[in-house]
Amino acid sequence: MGTKTVDEAGTTEAAEVKRDEEAVDAPQTEATTEEEQPGTDEVAEAGTDEEAGPTGVGQGAGAVVSAALGLVSLTGSWIGTVAAARQTLVGQLQTSSTASVAKQVKAVYGDAWQTSALWGGVFALLALVVGVVVLARPAFGVPGKPQAAWIKSVAWGGVALGVIGLLLAVLKYTDVLLGLPSAG
Repeated sequence: MGTKTVDEAGTTEAAEVKRDEEAVDAPQTEATTEEEQPGTDEVAEAGTDEEAGPTGVGQGAGAVVSAALGLVSLTGSWIGTVAAARQTLVGQLQTSSTASVAKQVKAVYGDAWQTSALWGGVFALLALVVGVVVLARPAFGVPGKPQAAWIKSVAWGGVALGVIGLLLAVLKYTDVLLGLPSAG
């Protein structure tokens, strides 16, 4: 540091070294702190994303469940099939061989048909309730946060399938749709 050399621009090397040392010893200001710490904006933004509210995963899952329950109400379920088979067995056991054909048909097949319709109606009602809850959820959630379009679409599909399934279950249960044949 004791020697001074002059470069082509006419400045001395010692003066430049002294300025660099002063810059290192100088207290850091907010502007230099933000410039020297890359990624502070990214950390602040990530924190606000987590605090922004729910992501809608639960609503999406509810919409899919609603549509699935509606589909099950139309196509039949395992529990409905088992309940109908059980009712067929009960009808066979309770009906004597001397009973009229109409009574045997009703006890063996009619009650099983109504049991199947009942379970279809239960699944349709569940699809309808879950779909309506998913559609109504934004009214009670974070204000200003809209529900994703796909969630609304799938939930409306579940509601529609639930309504159709419930209508078919009532028609099937009351023998308006595919009633038992008359024996007699």
